Amino acid sequence: MSTKTLRKISVSDSLCAGLLLSLAPIIAAAGDAVRPLIDKVRNATAQYIHVKGLMTMAAALALLMPAFAVRAGDNEPPGSQPAEVRLLASGLMGTIGSTIGPDGALYVAEGAVGRITRVDLSTGEETTFASGLPAAVPGVGLGGPMDVAFVGTTAYVLVAVVDSAVGGHQKDGIYRVDDRYHSTLLVDLGTWSFNHPPDPIVPFNYFLPDGVQFALLPVHDGFLVSDGHLNRVLHVSKDGTEITVLKQFNDIVPTGLAKLGDTVFLAELGPVPETPDTGRVVSFGLSDTHPLAPAHDVAAGVSMIVGTAFGAHGTLYALSQGIAPTGIQPGEQASPNTGRLLRVNYDGTFTILADKLDRPTSLNFVCNTAYIVTLTGEVLEVKDVGELVDHDRRCSECDHRD
Repeated sequence: MSTKTLRKISVSDSLCAGLLLSLAPIIAAAGDAVRPLIDKVRNATAQYIHVKGLMTMAAALALLMPAFAVRAGDNEPPGSQPAEVRLLASGLMGTIGSTIGPDGALYVAEGAVGRITRVDLSTGEETTFASGLPAAVPGVGLGGPMDVAFVGTTAYVLVAVVDSAVGGHQKDGIYRVDDRYHSTLLVDLGTWSFNHPPDPIVPFNYFLPDGVQFALLPVHDGFLVSDGHLNRVLHVSKDGTEITVLKQFNDIVPTGLAKLGDTVFLAELGPVPETPDTGRVVSFGLSDTHPLAPAHDVAAGVSMIVGTAFGAHGTLYALSQGIAPTGIQPGEQASPNTGRLLRVNYDGTFTILADKLDRPTSLNFVCNTAYIVTLTGEVLEVKDVGELVDHDRRCSECDHRD
């Protein structure tokens, strides 16, 4: 953020969590009666408080007080001024995860061909960044490079569903990109998962003992990895030598990950039949020592949530792959052209910002512009998705790109 710092306020994650839990019900109950006051407070904090790397009071207020909205469901239309969606790039193959790289470009994992592709956000030009990674096993329909993330200037790729359980001959895990043509396996998550099955105290059915690793998120001491089949979030040390279960869930199908300070935000696709009440975003502490302790509900009410990300000024967004077709089976895609870009509201609801997206899979932000990758190999650009109060403000990334 580029706002001048007049006063810096730093609070602990526990205090922020306490604010969220204690104030949200009060604000929600007060409704329109306190709306003018909330707008004044939100505007004041946005102007005078600078967020710098840690969870701060400004971030807590941003989560508590986004614009008022009605609860969004699968059949709700977007707001009165839906965001404009523009096609930036296409022709990618087997796309799931993506990230903004240190150079400001979008990097997309192409699972079908074992490749990471760089997409220039100004021109849409596509160039190969890394190739030769394990590709998806033919006929499986999922797998290979699932996600990509950077630690400094080094790229790491999450590869899944390429092991012997599905007829493959490669290793599921995190790979470090050494150069355009070479990568090194940092940690074998498939073998570890096979040897460390889910705690039997949490009953759900699974048939791929190596798991289906979905999203990769760097943290200060390593990585977080969500497993959409074994229903857990793993913590992996920087060197890959230590793996622990940070969170073990029931059958909720964890997908996308985001982080603010020491709080992790997780998207949940939901179990079959993947109804709106099971599509949600939850949160938990990065230092949580109780894997079976429940996560905190942040928002729910739209089907098949596959991603979550923070935009400008600490606003949290989510991505719905779409509406589940009748009779959906495990691993089946949403119905075409039913995906949504969502804003997370303080009262546990979603606001639909854009709809009719064709099976989106991952979400990234540069200032108020969203970049969405779809299962069909497209990259979509959605500008000005931030709150109206922020439209005349700028952040350092925007100033740099101009």
